[in-house]
Amino acid sequence: MYDDFIGENSVSYIYLFSAPIHLGIILFEMIYSYRHKKELYSTQDTITNLYLATINFSLDLVMKAVAMGVMFFFYHHAFFTLHTNSLWYWLGVFLLQDFAYYVHHYVDHHSRAFWAVHVTHHNSDYFNISTGFRSPVLQPLYRYLFFAPIALFGFNPWHIMTAYAIFQIYGTWVHTTTVGKLGILEWFIVTPSHHRVHHASNDRYLDRNMGMGLIIWDRLFGTFEKEDEQYEPIRYGLTTKINNRGPVNIIFHEWKAIWKDATQPNIQLTDRLKYIFYPPGWSHTGTYKTSAVLRAEEKKLRKKINDFK
Repeated sequence: MYDDFIGENSVSYIYLFSAPIHLGIILFEMIYSYRHKKELYSTQDTITNLYLATINFSLDLVMKAVAMGVMFFFYHHAFFTLHTNSLWYWLGVFLLQDFAYYVHHYVDHHSRAFWAVHVTHHNSDYFNISTGFRSPVLQPLYRYLFFAPIALFGFNPWHIMTAYAIFQIYGTWVHTTTVGKLGILEWFIVTPSHHRVHHASNDRYLDRNMGMGLIIWDRLFGTFEKEDEQYEPIRYGLTTKINNRGPVNIIFHEWKAIWKDATQPNIQLTDRLKYIFYPPGWSHTGTYKTSAVLRAEEKKLRKKINDFK
């Protein structure tokens, strides 16, 4: 019970004490943008970020009892009993949580139903610290299912969520164009350079760099791509821009697109399901292209250009 109390409070304290730090960094970046005419922020986009973060936070509070209940069910049926005062225990918590997030994030980008939730984090044409608060609104409904298996190994759910909170805070700070590459750190942790690639809509960069704290998972599983300053400038946002950025459509535009595709006349049930669960860009006619196809085509074109040179 004591560990549970400490863990629950630590999550709240982490978010509480990080709030003024976030605000200070955002204000600093805004001033920097204004003084250097960088146009990193727009009023409407920043308001949208705050709007999405507020809804996400509210849903998170509503789902808290369910999420922690599921995670503690796994914890009470754990395979192992671990001692929380061990350095290896805490190293395990952070490594497993970060890996679980990587898997979660990978699924978000490779299954259209999950992408329909996650897309709100990517549908801004701006990239700044406040973009880190542009939350996938409906994610609290299922996010905990990716973290619950960690509890099966004997890790306290409050400790898992403490690690998640710390990585979330760090993950907010890498949403910036004002920090260049960080030398040797680029090999181990997610840096602003890595995350700029992740938010890019250029074909070469699509669905790359899924990590939040450590970049090692991307390097291990083949989803890593470095930022190339000699390549074309990064374009932020979606490959297909949305015209209606109203408060409802900004959340549900991809669900509307899924409905339109999955309810086409004269297609098989399996194709309807594929429009829901296959990667974004899949189509039964081949009219659209997935990120894997777009990356492969871009790579082939780049090779031809280099060979010509």
